[in-house]
Amino acid sequence: MRYTIAEIANALEAEAVGDTSMVVTGLSEPGQAGPEDLALASNAKYAGSIAAGAAKAALLWDGADWEELGLNAAVLPQRPRFAMSQLTTMADPGQGFGSGIHPSAVVDPTARIGDDVTIAAGAVVGPDAEIGDGSIIGPLCFVGWRASLGPNAYLREHVSIGAGVRIGANFIAQPGVRIGGDGFSFVTPEKSGVEAVRESLGDQGEASGQPWARIASLGAVFIGDDVEVGSNTVIDNGTIRPTTVGDRTKIDNLVHIGHNCVIGEDNLLCGCVGLAGSVTVGNFVVMAGQVGVSDNLTIGNNVVLAAASKVLSSVRDGKVMMGYPATEMKTNLDIFKNTRRLTRVLRDVAELKKAVFKSNAND
Repeated sequence: MRYTIAEIANALEAEAVGDTSMVVTGLSEPGQAGPEDLALASNAKYAGSIAAGAAKAALLWDGADWEELGLNAAVLPQRPRFAMSQLTTMADPGQGFGSGIHPSAVVDPTARIGDDVTIAAGAVVGPDAEIGDGSIIGPLCFVGWRASLGPNAYLREHVSIGAGVRIGANFIAQPGVRIGGDGFSFVTPEKSGVEAVRESLGDQGEASGQPWARIASLGAVFIGDDVEVGSNTVIDNGTIRPTTVGDRTKIDNLVHIGHNCVIGEDNLLCGCVGLAGSVTVGNFVVMAGQVGVSDNLTIGNNVVLAAASKVLSSVRDGKVMMGYPATEMKTNLDIFKNTRRLTRVLRDVAELKKAVFKSNAND
């Protein structure tokens, strides 16, 4: 990284003040910043530690008194946290995968490789696969038969893209992503005890143990543009139709998306979210860490599911849900408060019972 303050401000569409020709070569937290670093102090709380470092320039907030902070220059974006998106991208040195096709990579002669593509050591690109222009395929990655990656795909190390998977532009996959494995689909010759329990909500009836027969996954996975998938996340193939993920959806680490799921656009799925098969998710949905959604449910648009919520029924547009089973957040908090009061309530009831029985005895 080597930019002037003016160049950074121009990229961020922010105001530059002071010595805008000053060059910075790195980003740093305020207290650890060196004289060539841009200190990141997005509010007054963080700016208080600038004096503990040696920064001469900082990213501050709109209207900040940069001179009082002893700086020679500053960048003043309207929304500092949003500015971090572009700024960190500018500073990212990459992973050192090199350029071109590494001699140890295995690329099938029928694969279609776009312009300016990097395929790193040990990667495998299968028959009839397609890699879009400007893509980076990291070490030990696998791109299967007839799989398709749009332009500017970026696969970190050990990513697997199964046969027939189609992915749009600007895709990012963190280490260990697995896309296009078979779904968890099994069936018994006769009606199973599990099916009976689902219908009766508790009674297995006369069902006896049976072996499970595998249902193959014939559908693939289709992913839109500008999607990012976190480390060790898996997205299963559909059974007949593809599992789909819409444009600009961001998926965290250790997420499981089951077969036949339909995920809309601009969603945020945080760590350890699990979606059972055939879940439909709308747009602008946020699922916090460890959310679980049961199969064949629909989650509407603009829904927020709080951390560790377990969703057992469909959720309408705009709802904020919490708990197990997930209920509207206000209701769940009321239930929690009332549960905390139960010990005191039961003690009071016991005292009342004693008083009533004593009174009856005296009569």
